[in-house]
Amino acid sequence: QVQLVESGGGLVQAGGSLRLSCAASGRTFSVYSMGWFRQAPGKEREFVARITWGGGTPSYADSVKGRFTISRDNANNTAYLQMNDLKPEDTAVYYCAAVQEYRGSFYYPRSYDYWGQGTQVTVSS
Repeated sequence: QVQLVESGGGLVQAGGSLRLSCAASGRTFSVYSMGWFRQAPGKEREFVARITWGGGTPSYADSVKGRFTISRDNANNTAYLQMNDLKPEDTAVYYCAAVQEYRGSFYYPRSYDYWGQGTQVTVSS
């Protein structure tokens, strides 16, 4: 069992930056692959980025590639999502998720076992 708590959301103007954090507690953080998802009002939860337990090459949604960077600090049990050049369409609740062993594609929310409560990101135009 692992508990996840996101922070770092807020209101920012278009073109601005935010860094989200996902603090993990419970079992050994380093064995979990981490993902970030987002959900806008009236829309399904969608994949944003993920990083494996070993910190290998991250994966990104096409809509955020080149603007967002996922990273992790296993010593501090924390995953991050650095978001630059934010756009109004990035407005959503952002969730971090964890899984020890993927049962399917990392792209789908159902492939993750643990979720945080979410943090709101609002980008004004």
